Amino acid sequence: MVTTFTRRATLLGAAGTIFLSSFARSMAAERQKLKIAIIMESNLDVGWSSTLIESLEKVKTQLAGTVDLSWEHTDPMWGDDAENAMRFYAESGEYDIIWGHGRYSDQIKKLNAEFPDILFVVAGSGNLPVGSNQYWLYKRQYESSYLLGILAGRTTKTGVIGLVGTFAADDVNDEINAFFDGARSVRPDIKHRLSFIGSWSDNALAAEHANVQIAAGADVVFMLTDNFKPCQEHKIMCFANISDQSKTAPDVIASSATIDWQPDLLWLIGEWKKHKAGVPFSGNAEPKWFSMAQGGVDIAPFHEFDAKLPDAVKTEIATMRQKIISGEFVVPMNTAEPK
Repeated sequence: MVTTFTRRATLLGAAGTIFLSSFARSMAAERQKLKIAIIMESNLDVGWSSTLIESLEKVKTQLAGTVDLSWEHTDPMWGDDAENAMRFYAESGEYDIIWGHGRYSDQIKKLNAEFPDILFVVAGSGNLPVGSNQYWLYKRQYESSYLLGILAGRTTKTGVIGLVGTFAADDVNDEINAFFDGARSVRPDIKHRLSFIGSWSDNALAAEHANVQIAAGADVVFMLTDNFKPCQEHKIMCFANISDQSKTAPDVIASSATIDWQPDLLWLIGEWKKHKAGVPFSGNAEPKWFSMAQGGVDIAPFHEFDAKLPDAVKTEIATMRQKIISGEFVVPMNTAEPK
């Protein structure tokens, strides 16, 4: 049998080849769907939670051409309620990542082996090194806190600075020690006041402790919680933590030690993509954090204080920030409980 190729058949064949080639390219370029379920430990008015959502929005835009990213989050949940929510999300089959935004390793270690194709995330201290498909994130702010310490040391008139802390956890201790070290680097004779309130969000108790420190001479206070009324009432400079909170009290907040979850998210999405390509999960047994050079932490702009601070001080802080980013200067990480 002789096969005859007509011009029409040849053209159709060529068109088919072009179509299939285009189809293959479009399939290769098709966006991967990624859905994240987030179990929240705090409300969105708390910086720890709000910064994650802000970073998700930025990453969604950044990866719009390759990843169809979506998420949903719960109200604050703990214990059995958090575990039940995680199981609900896992059993639905709709979610690729289940993110416990806080201390949730106890819940995840009961679930992760049952759902080996889900990437589980925990964030912050107090978690356990489950490994496997659990990824453990930290936010270490000692580098940015060191810079705020320099600012405190350069601007205090009394020579006394204060800090109202939450818990003496190692990822809080490093921040506090660095703040005091930064202040002493420019004023060795500085004195400090420190107290822990034993809560992540008791703003009334935080105000009480701040007032005690101010009464003891502190005229610059680093608030690791979100109450700046004592600073406003006494007209002294404050620093905020986790997010840029200048709008809350622009008359007293000179800057903030800020966190950004974008590098964390991009790393985890990379791990998820590798797993989709057949690579086993390799959850980290030791917590992972991203430095100032990697975009994980920074200090907020001075906003209304930009015109109030001496140019020499602003230049000194900007120069030190660049030294930290370049690696020319390494801020010591001290996780010992500060006194």
